[in-house]
Amino acid sequence: MPQPRELRLGTRGSQLALWQANRVAAEIAARGGPASRIVVIKTSGDRLQDAPLSEVGGKRLFVKEIEDALLRGEIDLAVHSSKDMPAVLPEGLVIGAVLPREDPRDAVVLPAGFSRTIETVDELVALLGRSPSIGTGSVRRIAQLSRLFPGARFTPIRGNLDTRLRKLDSGEHDALILAAAGLRRLGFASRIAFTLPAKACVPAPGQGIVAVEIRGDDEPVRRAVGAIDDAEASSALTAERALVEALGGGCQTPLGALASLDGDQLELIAAVVALDGSRAIQAQRRGPRADAEELGRRVAADLLADGAGDLLADAQRVPGAAVQGLQP
Repeated sequence: MPQPRELRLGTRGSQLALWQANRVAAEIAARGGPASRIVVIKTSGDRLQDAPLSEVGGKRLFVKEIEDALLRGEIDLAVHSSKDMPAVLPEGLVIGAVLPREDPRDAVVLPAGFSRTIETVDELVALLGRSPSIGTGSVRRIAQLSRLFPGARFTPIRGNLDTRLRKLDSGEHDALILAAAGLRRLGFASRIAFTLPAKACVPAPGQGIVAVEIRGDDEPVRRAVGAIDDAEASSALTAERALVEALGGGCQTPLGALASLDGDQLELIAAVVALDGSRAIQAQRRGPRADAEELGRRVAADLLADGAGDLLADAQRVPGAAVQGLQP
């Protein structure tokens, strides 16, 4: 089957989304694949900039229109932050490749001019106090950080990275919590004051992984993107997505999961947290990398056995807390 002469690559138009799209296009070309034409698609998430994601439908709003265009044949592939993707993809779509994972953890960003080195969570708490103003709209982060900062005031902060940093530096917040991967990819690694360890704040499933979504029956495109697939990141993502799916797909509760490769073994840590941070259930297992999907299901079963189902049910009953996809 002949290779396509050009790939129409669908993406959002944000700084990070365009970085991801151009990186995928460059990687495909570097391996002898066809050139890519970037097609910017405005999503519901881009249009609803003033509302917290937890109130307007969650991170799924950043992929729906792009997936629809892919299903209609208007684009040949879509590039996403994998944490934005639903646990169960629309029928006919598959993940064709992922790029190597960047730092998956959450990062603390402090106002410009801060130069002190923070080495532990205790130092961070001592620096910010127990009731800081923290910019983040993620209920996953809020629930986990409420356990560290019981009196913190959490405020949703949307917009591109420059806008968020400008608001921080002007004094609107004491700190921001952002994905370390996005900061590093856009050249803002120097703004990371502290990276939260997974035991303190388990990252969103898929955080730090760029995913390429394609039509399952498009064999020429599958071959073109398959050449750039990173096996280690793919195994980790498989475990994390299997866990989310086993917990009910579009979970409407704070949920974190992180799979790390150690030789031929995957270690998966996951947490389900009450929306107010009052209770957290964690589970952790190791298993062969080849059994990544089964590992995810087993850790999900451990969480449910310890009562995570009650937290899932409680979160679904809270108005405005419904968050679909992989980023609760």
